[in-house]
Amino acid sequence: MDTNFKSGFIAIIGRPNVGKSTFMNRVIGQKIAIMSDKPQTTRNKIQGVLTQTDAQMVFIDTPGIHKPKHRLGDFMVKLAENTLNEVDAVLFMINASEGYGRGDQYILDRLQQVKRPVFLIINKIDLLHPDELFPLIETYKDKYEFEEVIPISALQGNNVNHLLEILKQHLPKGPQYYPEDQVTDHPERFIMSELIREKVLQLTREEVPHSIAVVIENIEKRDSNAIFIQATIVTERKTQKGILIGKQGSMLKSIGKYARLDIEALLGTKVYLELWVKVKKDWRNKQSQLNEYGFRSDEY
Repeated sequence: MDTNFKSGFIAIIGRPNVGKSTFMNRVIGQKIAIMSDKPQTTRNKIQGVLTQTDAQMVFIDTPGIHKPKHRLGDFMVKLAENTLNEVDAVLFMINASEGYGRGDQYILDRLQQVKRPVFLIINKIDLLHPDELFPLIETYKDKYEFEEVIPISALQGNNVNHLLEILKQHLPKGPQYYPEDQVTDHPERFIMSELIREKVLQLTREEVPHSIAVVIENIEKRDSNAIFIQATIVTERKTQKGILIGKQGSMLKSIGKYARLDIEALLGTKVYLELWVKVKKDWRNKQSQLNEYGFRSDEY
């Protein structure tokens, strides 16, 4: 093994909807984290693995830190905060077009306890006039002593490679933790459920908020050319169930159609996807339901 090989874990943290998942997918080169213009899309720590000839970077896309409104929210915030003490570097990502806000101060206060290098990543610079960038940098530099400030556009890829090179310089020498062809530590079942949830968020817009979970009930290979997947979309209210199914099942068909295309790209094979909708009232506040859907607070 190369004695100069570097490796490490890097947390991506920031307010909801600053582009953390977009950045993760850009770096890894394929979709492992779901994207939506609704805040708090990411609920679990999603690890993306980038392996190069001289380094391996394991990125942890954390849930956006926000003021929690239910038990699921508590779980998400605790998860993000705990991650800061387990990594080699922290990327604090902000949305260039939104600028400084109270939510940022909440995060900056927590970063004061972090003993690792913290980089300020100003994302979505494609939405900002260059003249507005310098005052924004100065505002944040007054709040915290960052290792470096790096403006990027995760969507367009601007300056992302430069950021990776800088990160590599700060990583310790270490082993290759994952095989070079592995891009995430999450099982395919988890990613499938996330891809279905992404389509729900994208297609129902404001009608169905984050009160949904997706459970993969069954995966079966019935012949050599196709995989059959059965999944349940869980929601909190009957009215939301009606929206998810749509007139004569039209919405559920659309969700299934677009999710199936992403799952086929993930698995590299033909997929038959069967979706059901189930109502579980107030599931986000019931620990037994949270455990069942993969949000186990006792693990963190």
